Amino acid sequence: MTYDPTGHLLLTPVDQEAPARVRRLRELGLGERPDPAFDAFADRLAEVTGAPYSMVNFIDENRQFFAGLHTPTGTHSGTHSGADLAAHGTVSRYMARDHGYCPHVVVRRKALVLEDVCDYPRFAGNPVVDEIGIRSYLGAPLIDRTGTTLGTICVVDTEPRPWGRAGLETIKSLAAELVEQIHRREDGRI
Repeated sequence: MTYDPTGHLLLTPVDQEAPARVRRLRELGLGERPDPAFDAFADRLAEVTGAPYSMVNFIDENRQFFAGLHTPTGTHSGTHSGADLAAHGTVSRYMARDHGYCPHVVVRRKALVLEDVCDYPRFAGNPVVDEIGIRSYLGAPLIDRTGTTLGTICVVDTEPRPWGRAGLETIKSLAAELVEQIHRREDGRI
């Protein structure tokens, strides 16, 4: 883990697995372009959880890429602008690796539930809180058959959300379902 110059805010964790992840994502042909199947999965994820925003997120050394994305308006921009959501209701397919909570999920290899990010000093200072207005997060890792954490699925809201145990179980179950879909794709069964 690293800290900012003031020594207070916990920043994005060091990701030792990133080079192996990038190789595996390239093998699978993932993480470089939007995918209609992943957009459909993100739509379903939003519907199941009732969240306004959901993502299928692949992470490399420098950035996050939302290969699947659901927004309330269906509007997606191609390049990152942290103010997109707050100002225009659009969400970029790209986000810096030090923004958001998915990089924590990838490194921890465990689901993360933040019903109100402001309740957690460790996460409240993340740039997505002030720049985008994110107040709640629910995400789970996508760990494939090689043991590589490819990325995450997640849902976010601009209001606190009581995800609870049911939300945690739902996001973990849906992550396992998506990993199986990726495996079927790799095996040529889709």
